[in-house]
Amino acid sequence: MDTVFIEGLEVDTVIGAYDWERTIRQCLRLDLWLGWDIRPAAAGDDLSKALDYAAVAARVQNFAGESQFILVETFAERLAEVLMGEFQIPWLRLKLTKPGAVPAAIGGVGVEIERGCR
Repeated sequence: MDTVFIEGLEVDTVIGAYDWERTIRQCLRLDLWLGWDIRPAAAGDDLSKALDYAAVAARVQNFAGESQFILVETFAERLAEVLMGEFQIPWLRLKLTKPGAVPAAIGGVGVEIERGCR
């Protein structure tokens, strides 16, 4: 299984458990590693057989724009379900970082999940 990746994708969404967080949009940073067999696309230099990472990134942005979750865990789970279902991705690893949630954590805090079969 090959991997197509998108790193450092920033999205704005409503996320958080505190009342004040429910009234603002916050930035999340996503790193995605998507399982995909690139050989069919590469064999014929055929774009139609490649995983369209621009479409994936746009779908992530759209998902974030429509979402309102309390937990980053829920955001990650639901996003994984959407991407795997809509793009027929057999495996993914998703790292979601919420910068600034813990001020002393310079790199942010978040979750990393892996779903599907490699």
